[in-house]
Amino acid sequence: MLKPQKLAKGDTVAIVSLSSGLGGEAAFLHRYAVGKRRLEDEFGLRVVTMPNALKGIEYLDEHPEARAADLMDAFRDESVKAVICMIGGDDTVRLLDYIDFDVIRGNPKIFMGYSDTTVNHFMMYKAGLVTFYGPCVLVEFAENVAMHEYTKHYINRVLFHGDAPLLIKPSPAWTSERLEWSDAGNAGIKRKMVEDNKGFELLQGRGTAQGRLLGGCIDVFPMIIGTKLWPGPEEWVGTILFMETSEDCPRPEDVKYILRGLAAQGIIKRINGIVVGKPMDEKYYDEYKQVLLQVVGKECGRGDLPILYNVNVGHSAPICILPYGVMAEIDCGGRGLRLLEAGVV
Repeated sequence: MLKPQKLAKGDTVAIVSLSSGLGGEAAFLHRYAVGKRRLEDEFGLRVVTMPNALKGIEYLDEHPEARAADLMDAFRDESVKAVICMIGGDDTVRLLDYIDFDVIRGNPKIFMGYSDTTVNHFMMYKAGLVTFYGPCVLVEFAENVAMHEYTKHYINRVLFHGDAPLLIKPSPAWTSERLEWSDAGNAGIKRKMVEDNKGFELLQGRGTAQGRLLGGCIDVFPMIIGTKLWPGPEEWVGTILFMETSEDCPRPEDVKYILRGLAAQGIIKRINGIVVGKPMDEKYYDEYKQVLLQVVGKECGRGDLPILYNVNVGHSAPICILPYGVMAEIDCGGRGLRLLEAGVV
């Protein structure tokens, strides 16, 4: 896997909107402005916003080729060191026909986002590039009042310093509270945090398990399974599957069906472990656990497979960053997750 260069103060980062055009709507421009300013002021970066990123929901919905052009142009631009997504959405898969994998492979740079951006990560993975499942502009960088220190910590450690090995620790508190973004006054109200005394939970497994990280938002998997982006069964050998659920809070039955699909492809029997993100609002928290144990432990006969649950990645705040394609370790005894190598050089 190609690793991009780590970030330094003064580097240029590009903002792209590859799915939803929410950031360009008048009601949400204040949120975009906050996220951009924090990239500049708190991380010392120079920010450029790609030409189509603020053209709004209707335009970007009608022009997936414009979204893809922004992405390709950002990768071609030698002055751009990182590409950060505005937000997710639900139709990134429509960009597939406009992606030049040679451009990505020939211009390795940091790429970051989550949720529907899972599709983009698999594009980069196909091109052989390490990318980063982590914060986006409208959510984490524009967090009400101030960014979460937990999130900032992993931005600095993973993207700027490339620390390895790096222990991913549980956040002592979390929130999924939704304060309406279109009301600019809410930006001055700090979201209510909930104490988390569970930490990371080990659902099953013993000892330690190592493997390359591969996964994303499980809601998105059905859109790319069967496309040229989806890794074949042998590409999953020895990996650690990381997965999380979106704000749609898919029913436990739906998660069960997706997991059974992965099992039918021979993926579950080939992987070395599973890391599961905290469900948004902790809805279906216990139900998801039962589904995992049923499908993985009982139906697939893999009661030995380590499953680490309630990890701070994805749709509940705050979040860490998980790099695609780098070696990680699940420590069952310590209920820990460790990045064994850096995602940057």
